[in-house]
Amino acid sequence: MTQGQTDSSSEFSPFLEQLADAASAAIMPHFRQGFAVDNKWDSGFDPVTIADRNGETAMRTLINRAYPSHGILGEEHGPENLDAENVWVLDPIDGTRAFITGLPTWGTLIGLRTNGKPSLGMMAQPYIGERFAGDCHTAWYNGSLGSRKLECRPCDRLKDATIFTTTPALFTDTERAAYDRVEDAVQLARYGTDCYAYCMVAAGHGDAVIESSLQAYDIVALVPIVEGAGGVVTTWTGGSPADGGQIVASGDPRLHDTLLRELARVA
Repeated sequence: MTQGQTDSSSEFSPFLEQLADAASAAIMPHFRQGFAVDNKWDSGFDPVTIADRNGETAMRTLINRAYPSHGILGEEHGPENLDAENVWVLDPIDGTRAFITGLPTWGTLIGLRTNGKPSLGMMAQPYIGERFAGDCHTAWYNGSLGSRKLECRPCDRLKDATIFTTTPALFTDTERAAYDRVEDAVQLARYGTDCYAYCMVAAGHGDAVIESSLQAYDIVALVPIVEGAGGVVTTWTGGSPADGGQIVASGDPRLHDTLLRELARVA
């Protein structure tokens, strides 16, 4: 059993490792290599590559073989059996824009939703060789720094906080006004971190992530990691993050309450 892991996660946690291995084998031959980039949008730019598609296919093959009664919700190949008790929620490359520009701030997101609630998740970064995982009760890290339990750090005041967002361009005008108000009040804001931001909150290196327009496959895997490390993940109005949308994740519940008050003014 991995350090920090609880008995409640023992049934499916080893399978997370298998899925991450399969995705890595499919994705890494393409990283920083020549490959075509397709655009999924008619207006704007939402890139997808052969690595995204092959990574998800590899994970789906394992799931269908090992747990044929389970459901799957993936970014690239759609839904299967979403009425199942256990539904795997997959994003083979969260941060495809980073991937296609050679930056290592992308990750494979592998989440499990049980009875509609995020219950288990992993963010795997095969180039760096790091894996962050959690089961909502505890969270753990394996990588070049060894194996360790993840713990969020205390931070109850905005003026002391470090926050993350992928880009303020995610926000509508009213959302941007609320986000800017928060950013103006904090110590430090960092952009362009995609899924890594949530893992850094869980590891105690940052204090909150504020995003919008997320899909389920962008967040389900990350909720058990942040919550397992002692943090909180909700929508901007305090609801369930299981279906994505406007998301705020905080390492300290006291800071989370403050952020909800600020963000709910326009949520």
